[in-house]
Amino acid sequence: MFGWFDQPLIVNDRNISDLSQAPVGGDRIESMSGHSKWSTIKHKKAIEDGKKGAAFTKIAKKIQIAAQKGKSADPEMNPFLRTALEEARSVNMPSDNVRRAIDKAIGGGSGVQIEEIIYEAYGPGGVGFLITAATDNRNRTGGEIKSIVDKAGGSLGSPGSVSYLNNISPVPLVHLEGDEYESCFSLIESLENQDDVVDVWSNLEPNE
Repeated sequence: MFGWFDQPLIVNDRNISDLSQAPVGGDRIESMSGHSKWSTIKHKKAIEDGKKGAAFTKIAKKIQIAAQKGKSADPEMNPFLRTALEEARSVNMPSDNVRRAIDKAIGGGSGVQIEEIIYEAYGPGGVGFLITAATDNRNRTGGEIKSIVDKAGGSLGSPGSVSYLNNISPVPLVHLEGDEYESCFSLIESLENQDDVVDVWSNLEPNE
């Protein structure tokens, strides 16, 4: 099973070790983060800052969620898991870490169940956020995320208050400048530094 991960990733007879060449649609499950550059920034920044351990922990949670969601530890049968393993490979996550994450998901590990929760929020300047967390304690995680958002002058929203934006094409972006932009970007970083947060999507227009 793990030979699939230890070897170059092949989908439909194509080597997709370079994730920029990975297929989309039926071969790969795209999350809302696919529309945001922040998930890419997160992992690159983690590696550049020498925070591989933190990055691996977050990806391990994604692997657990994917194995549970797809109800299979076989990436060929579970596209959610296949996508998570592609992400693990992109940051050179050790195979032992991958094995442990899958073992936990299928009952061979600690038995602690990880739950995926998506929080919706609005931040500075009316920017919308979808914050994906993987946690074994929703009360703790929810409280910590609320505290981070509140400190930035934002607020948590009700279900659907932000996610509806992904039904609009193209997604409407919010342009901010100066202090508002910096405050919003700082909020993104604070959320991504929270231990249980595995993905942050926003409709903040990047300042090039």
